[in-house]
Amino acid sequence: MTRTKEPVTAAVRLLRQAGVPFSGFCYIYNGGGTAEVAQALGVDEHPVVKTLIMEDDRLQPLIMLMHGDREVATGALARQIGAKRIQPCAPQIADKHAGYQVGGTSPFATRRTMPVYCERSILQLEQLSINGGKRGYILRLRSADLQRLLSPKRVEVAV
Repeated sequence: MTRTKEPVTAAVRLLRQAGVPFSGFCYIYNGGGTAEVAQALGVDEHPVVKTLIMEDDRLQPLIMLMHGDREVATGALARQIGAKRIQPCAPQIADKHAGYQVGGTSPFATRRTMPVYCERSILQLEQLSINGGKRGYILRLRSADLQRLLSPKRVEVAV
């Protein structure tokens, strides 16, 4: 883990404006993934949260927050939110919706307003690590602050 000057992303600006305490960490990005982040930060992968841009059968985008060491059961997610199917967006489409580059997608201050879904157990964590809006930049904050800012709908779809 390297500590360099903190980038000022849209996510950072939003957190500062909302008065949310957070720590930012820079690391060398080598293709991404929560295992890489966990290793760079010296933490377990479970509280490292992935921000996934997905779409339903009507091509409406949504944000899904999932533990780094778990996957999303898309069929279960579709059933829980009343969609016929859910699938990940193509990277170029995800970039357009979020306003961030895949590998650096933050759920905060996205370009397009999208519904946010969160694996229920993420909100039971005291602290979590989540992308800060740039590849190689992670934020650590309280899950209560994530809940307050995003008001995610809770789902149980981890596998």
